[in-house]
Amino acid sequence: MSDDDPLALDRQVCFALAVANRAVLAVYRPLLEPMGLTHPQYLVMLALWESSPRSVKEIAAALQLDSPTLSPLLKRLEAAGLLVRTRSRSDERQLAVELTADGAELRTLAENIPPAVVERLGVDITELEELRTVLGRINRAAIDAGALQ
Repeated sequence: MSDDDPLALDRQVCFALAVANRAVLAVYRPLLEPMGLTHPQYLVMLALWESSPRSVKEIAAALQLDSPTLSPLLKRLEAAGLLVRTRSRSDERQLAVELTADGAELRTLAENIPPAVVERLGVDITELEELRTVLGRINRAAIDAGALQ
């Protein structure tokens, strides 16, 4: 195969993203473990540290997850004492998700995660910010194309 083969594995964006995803999650895993969080649970907590309480629908939209994927994460975090789910006062059909005191306090430990990730990846913060910007554009394009709902 030649270097200009459009189907060469190392030329595929999907392959590079899949490998990078596994590598980055492997960096997060040992950092999150002492906090008792998986990476998906950490993402839920990030959404709640940003704004609490939030509806399940708002969290799902922020994380681009469907309800069947999000519900078990919320149940595990509630069982761990990091959040509570209650019926919304304004609309009984909606669940409101709110941090507990323990969940709010965990934020202090989590503040150490981003710099540790940057250090372990060995990439300049400017490069990571550029990557995040490009990935954001890709995600928006996929949403606009109907690939993500």
